[in-house]
Amino acid sequence: MMIINLLGLVLIALIVWWFWLYKPNKTIVQDNEVLIEVKDGVYSPSSIQVSASQPVTLKFMRKDQSPCAETMLIPSLEISEQLKLNEITQITLLNLSAGEHEFHCQMQMYRGVLKVV
Repeated sequence: MMIINLLGLVLIALIVWWFWLYKPNKTIVQDNEVLIEVKDGVYSPSSIQVSASQPVTLKFMRKDQSPCAETMLIPSLEISEQLKLNEITQITLLNLSAGEHEFHCQMQMYRGVLKVV
């Protein structure tokens, strides 16, 4: 009984770490485009830094067959894109002002952030 409780606490700690405490490494975009892989339940990279007032192209390569991975949303920019399996979907953003723009799937299981500085 004690082992089951201990395993339950470890599982809860992992869930808390994964959804609330984990901070991925930041990718700084210098050539105005970045390839983002969509696979295994994550966007990679999921934290992207770009320069303000510079056009940037986000290239999403969906490798995950999950229906959740099919749609990518950037609500603050009013963007919704269908990502085709094993194909690159390009989104070009022009004249972004400084700030953070979260992107995610429709169920917010896949999550990322675009930091404009």
